[in-house]
Amino acid sequence: MNYNKKEILKRVLFIILGSLIVSIGINIFLMPHKFLSGGVGGMALILKYVTGISSGYYVFLLNIPIFLMGMKQIDKEFCIFSLIGMLSLSICMVLTDNFAQYYYVDDKIISSIYGGILAGLGGALVFQNRASMGGADIIAVILRRKTGGNIGSYLFGMNIVIIMIGAFINGMDIALYTLMSIYISTEVMNRVLNGIERKKLLFVVTQEEREIADAIIKEVGRGVTFLNGQGAYTGNERNVIYCIVTLRQLPKIKKLIEDMDPQAFISILDISEVHGRGFKKPAL
Repeated sequence: MNYNKKEILKRVLFIILGSLIVSIGINIFLMPHKFLSGGVGGMALILKYVTGISSGYYVFLLNIPIFLMGMKQIDKEFCIFSLIGMLSLSICMVLTDNFAQYYYVDDKIISSIYGGILAGLGGALVFQNRASMGGADIIAVILRRKTGGNIGSYLFGMNIVIIMIGAFINGMDIALYTLMSIYISTEVMNRVLNGIERKKLLFVVTQEEREIADAIIKEVGRGVTFLNGQGAYTGNERNVIYCIVTLRQLPKIKKLIEDMDPQAFISILDISEVHGRGFKKPAL
């Protein structure tokens, strides 16, 4: 692992914080109404409802075979930090087990919504630090690396099984509340992982390509590439500006281009992932 001690400590702290947020969401908002969460956490809650033993212990036990499988499929670094995430979640689940005694929300819809929001935020915080909390997260990462799909969508699919089990144990009403909570959790996780630093690809055709390129480099700090282009109708050759920016940088660049060349043709495309200099390493 090419990290210094400060970076490793920062990652560990964020993983613990994410686990704590998930635990609070489960034990304050979901557990009092016998709702379920996703993945191994949901299975652990089912066992808690049946036995009365804190779900944190079950989170640890259920994760053992999953980690043994994951060690053969994913890299060592991810396994180590995921082990930290799993242990953090298990401990936090035990420590926050009785938090509902101090803060209880009677409304089931509100509980379902905020339980899902906290679960999604906490899970995304852990994923952003290239780790997981074990369980279904590891299975989802294995599937993502093999197929290139979306982690949140894989988790949602696996959670349908949890919901079906919950419907048999606690009734269809509770299962529907659980479905709403898991859906919200999935959406929040996807938005945080993909939305905050979402990238945009710009193609700009302009007569002021040199001036605009220099302005983007100097004023926004983004790299620019010229692509050779030729107008199909006019036959004129011109450099096309190719540039990848973050969502937050986009309005400034659009304004810059429009001020320098009101006739410029701008094409903006969504990009799901970018690797390379100037951009953060993808979460997973």
